[in-house]
Amino acid sequence: MIEIEAMFPVMVTPKLDAVKQFYEAVFGFNAVFYDPNFYLHLVSPNTGAQLGFLLPNHGSQPAFLHPIMSADGYVISLEVKDAAQAYVEAKIMNLNIAMHLKEEIWGQIHFMLEDPAGFRIDIVQHLEVTGN
Repeated sequence: MIEIEAMFPVMVTPKLDAVKQFYEAVFGFNAVFYDPNFYLHLVSPNTGAQLGFLLPNHGSQPAFLHPIMSADGYVISLEVKDAAQAYVEAKIMNLNIAMHLKEEIWGQIHFMLEDPAGFRIDIVQHLEVTGN
């Protein structure tokens, strides 16, 4: 078995500076590595959650990492304690809301944002489900 110590997605986008500013300002991530000509690595100081962003067409990377990643069919889920409050804050910050706040029958309240690279972020609160 291969034991892992952490897991994080790496998304390919030409907008490293814009996503850096977005995730730092909106979610409080810290850039632990940032080379504007190559790669951005973000870590949440509160939870340890990590995100990576890679510049397209970088010579050090294999060809399959050269294209810009499609945001369609991809979502970053960030769990919060209070999705309704986070939704209010997102509206106050005038963020790009891709899906409005809603409660799901499977026990979630969530909404989705779109970051400057076009990736969707599901801001989700898990509810205690009673019964079956």
